[in-house]
Amino acid sequence: MKKWMFIFGGLVMSASAWAQQPAVAEAAKLEQRISVLEATSAGQSKLKVSGYIQTQVQWGQEAASLKVGAANSNSQESFSRMGIRRGRIKFTYDVSPLLSGVFQLDVTEKGVGFKDAYLNLKSPWLNTLQFRAGIFDRPFGNEISYSSSKRESPERSQVFQTLFPEERDLGAMAVLQAPKTSPWNIVKLEAGLFAGNGIKAETDNRRDFIGHLSVDKKLGSVQLAGGVSYYNGGVYQGSTKVYTLQGSAFVESDNEGNRGQFARREYYGLDVQFTAQTRAGATQLRAEYLWGQQPGTAGSSKSPNAATLPTADTYIRPFSGWYAILVQDLGASPLSAVLKYDVYDPNTGVKGNQAGAEGSGTSKTDLAYSTLGFGALWQLSSAVRLQAFYEAVRNETSQNIGGMEKDRRDNLFTIRLQYKF
Repeated sequence: MKKWMFIFGGLVMSASAWAQQPAVAEAAKLEQRISVLEATSAGQSKLKVSGYIQTQVQWGQEAASLKVGAANSNSQESFSRMGIRRGRIKFTYDVSPLLSGVFQLDVTEKGVGFKDAYLNLKSPWLNTLQFRAGIFDRPFGNEISYSSSKRESPERSQVFQTLFPEERDLGAMAVLQAPKTSPWNIVKLEAGLFAGNGIKAETDNRRDFIGHLSVDKKLGSVQLAGGVSYYNGGVYQGSTKVYTLQGSAFVESDNEGNRGQFARREYYGLDVQFTAQTRAGATQLRAEYLWGQQPGTAGSSKSPNAATLPTADTYIRPFSGWYAILVQDLGASPLSAVLKYDVYDPNTGVKGNQAGAEGSGTSKTDLAYSTLGFGALWQLSSAVRLQAFYEAVRNETSQNIGGMEKDRRDNLFTIRLQYKF
């Protein structure tokens, strides 16, 4: 009997052991799956995807310059175009609490291009210093860094579109700002060295300096901010001829030594922002003023933005430009009214009929432009916004320039639907 009981007990223990082995194996597999899921989830939490789509219809008078579609095919009639103004998708990956990377694409019916590609490194000491390197917004003024998804007018002011095409540049920048717990947090300094050629490939050995010092302070229901900006750089001189302004006429310097040198490119800027919360709704007022020296060509005062060095003669002009925008929320409704005025004078030394005068070397490039814009915003939800905006564009006239004897017919109207995610 004892013998049979011993055999029976051994069989029971063996069966129990065999039963436990599959359970242990399944538990190990489950633990492994959980580990993989946790690792995947941790990686996904470091990656943030955001963006917005702006689809719009524009109507313009016969000489208008629209931002979507092809140019007017009939210079005698007004025209309309529809298209995607911006289709942005932005990827932000937090490698660690101190290091992150940003990559942003722009997808429209015209193709795919990139907008941002940079690394951002926070200093582990005192939590006051950051470094940024790659392609990102130039740290000049307020309107450049003010996102297109938030901007209350369809486009940036003419002075910024001319001096800072595509808003971004290739470079490296340091940002100095005290922690939020410090009373000095209201002060922020951004300064860096840039290629000076927009998001196109760098074409020379020179770097441009850009700096912006700002203050942002909240006083009860009022937010007040402002800053000063400075740009010091150069534009490659691709020929032997350089024209500088004396009085209201250009004076030529034709010297082989001019070729390969750099014309001074220098800007100064002042900006201010005011926001107040009242029973009538939020009121915003923003303004900027820029002035300085801009090297260009006979036919354009636009900053460099090409993958090749310029070969045209250099024209150096004193310029100025400014804008002011007022945004008024209509009480607690999702509607806002917008009023904006901006001015760009590419040559402050030439006025009216002085442009195009015989022997002056000036042309329609030296005439000033102003734009009065007004419209409305309808915030349908936190993600969807409808915008309607009319722009009345006025140009300085000159009887010495064909086609510029009177104001050109180039007003335009924009209806834009935006979805943000």
